[in-house]
Amino acid sequence: MAKRTNPNQQQDSNRDRVVTQNRRAFFDYFIDETVEAGVVLTGSEIKSIREGKVTISEAYVRVDGDELWLIGANITPYVHGAYANHDPNRPRKLLVHKSQIVQLREAAERHGMTLVPLRLRLRRGLAKVDVGTARGKKLYDKRQVQAERDSQRQIDQALASRD
Repeated sequence: MAKRTNPNQQQDSNRDRVVTQNRRAFFDYFIDETVEAGVVLTGSEIKSIREGKVTISEAYVRVDGDELWLIGANITPYVHGAYANHDPNRPRKLLVHKSQIVQLREAAERHGMTLVPLRLRLRRGLAKVDVGTARGKKLYDKRQVQAERDSQRQIDQALASRD
């Protein structure tokens, strides 16, 4: 008898899995543009990422020559790694096209712009980082966003209690 495959099961395996998100970046910055980048990792690093033991909240991206580097991301050492474990805070090279590196460098050189990792996800077994070009928010911008969020929450609560 032939084995049947469920078409929904194949879709689930092709879907991206967001491992971690830099929620602080969306609060502190206006995100103008995003670029997807691959990450150069060792074997124990990808195993830790699959377990979800990674943080990018304090990380940033730097353009160094013709290369893009992820600095400050913390990937916890793999529990079963023994002597082959990695340094948790080492800089990791990001893989993007040369034209994208030029575009990101120009954006970073503009006044007030920075490169921020937004989310780390697994796509078909490979780790990908979404890098955003960001402008810093002022305090009053953050207050305005918080006020809009609070008012929307109150509206949603009023509508829910009405039903």
